[in-house]
Amino acid sequence: MSLYVRVVNGEVQDVWDTHPDIRPGWRNAVEVRPAIIQHRQKYTSHTFNIDIEPVQIIYGVEDILVDDRKTSMKQNAGMQFNMLLQRMANNPDNYDAAALQIAKDAIAPKQAAIDACTTHDELDALM
Repeated sequence: MSLYVRVVNGEVQDVWDTHPDIRPGWRNAVEVRPAIIQHRQKYTSHTFNIDIEPVQIIYGVEDILVDDRKTSMKQNAGMQFNMLLQRMANNPDNYDAAALQIAKDAIAPKQAAIDACTTHDELDALM
């Protein structure tokens, strides 16, 4: 995908992913995304290096805390139950009380297992 930035007085004013308009200052740009460790790091906001061509849009990297990851995993476990419940509510002909109870009963042990983890390696083992 092509990217363009408009630089005015040494500062980026606009970023577009389509052909730029006729205003002056448009330059080609590329995204620079460092490698991240899946589930353990995430991209943060970006900065621009306008001193080179094409302009670089450089993303930062931030470590994900174990506790933050645990919260997300517990929410995902609950969301799976909610999605099943929603599907059954949208089509009552497919309502299956036993399947719904099994899904509900599965949430607490999953969340307890997640809570017991203290490292990313332990959380990885649950995936």
